[in-house]
Amino acid sequence: MRILVLGGTAFVGRAIVEDALREGADVTLFGRGRTGSHLFPDLPRLIGDRDTGDYAALRDGEWDAVVDVSGYVPRHVNQAMAALGDRVGRYLFVSSHAVYVQTGVGPGSDEDTPRRPPRRDTEVLDNDTYGPCKVACEDDVLARYGDRATIVRPGKVVGPHDVQETFTYWVRRAARGGRVAVPGHPDQPVQVVDSRDLAHLVTRLLTDDRPGAFHAVGPAEPTTLGTLIETCARAAGTDVELVPIPIDAAPAHFPLVTPRAQWPTRQRSAARAQAAGMPTTPLPITVADVLTWDRNRGEPPLPHGLSPEAEATLLATTTP
Repeated sequence: MRILVLGGTAFVGRAIVEDALREGADVTLFGRGRTGSHLFPDLPRLIGDRDTGDYAALRDGEWDAVVDVSGYVPRHVNQAMAALGDRVGRYLFVSSHAVYVQTGVGPGSDEDTPRRPPRRDTEVLDNDTYGPCKVACEDDVLARYGDRATIVRPGKVVGPHDVQETFTYWVRRAARGGRVAVPGHPDQPVQVVDSRDLAHLVTRLLTDDRPGAFHAVGPAEPTTLGTLIETCARAAGTDVELVPIPIDAAPAHFPLVTPRAQWPTRQRSAARAQAAGMPTTPLPITVADVLTWDRNRGEPPLPHGLSPEAEATLLATTTP
């Protein structure tokens, strides 16, 4: 199978390319050539820029499928589809759970959950616009390719090479052991999907030429934030004591922490994706692999969470 990957050298795209190569696919990369330029030296690499609309490198060539990892606004997907036309078979768009409405959702929600209204009037992405722009992208891909379109909606993707590093925060924090400040409630549900499971779902959907929309969520067994932290500690061989702190005492957008009203959005059903062949890597394996990767890269500073000093200050004011 000939696969064109739009954005295949960062976290999710890298995992998809690696899985496709293991499955014997012929992969072509399209991107700016700035991220991961040392990766996949033997693969054809077409240079372009989605921000400026430079798709000249896609004027020639035919592929059985395209995987769009780097489409965030409708202009991205429409320009890519205009450049490719019918020289691709299936168009698989990597979307997001952010497309769904945020209220009125119960545990076990599936791919038929109502989506947010599409947005086509902005390319400034934030919490209010990211999901609606992805909705518009989905709609345009489906309008252009119909049954040749596939939508994959990942939840929180984790694993080695994670560029957001929110999961990495808890892996590293639990490895230090001791009293751990946990904003909110340790029993908060958490869903994370291993990037390699997401990647294999993508390749299976392409191999099977399967249309439709699919949640990519994990792990296989329901878990909570507290259980995740304890799993991280076991992987590192440490002991932890979870200390709940008020959610508003921690920095905003704290890693994996969700307000109680949105807990059901972390309890979505993965049944359709699993039936289509998505594997479910056990959480301890994902944790161990992230721990090894983080240590091998020298544990650089993380952009999220609490520094050891800030956490110590918070814990000092928390009653045991």
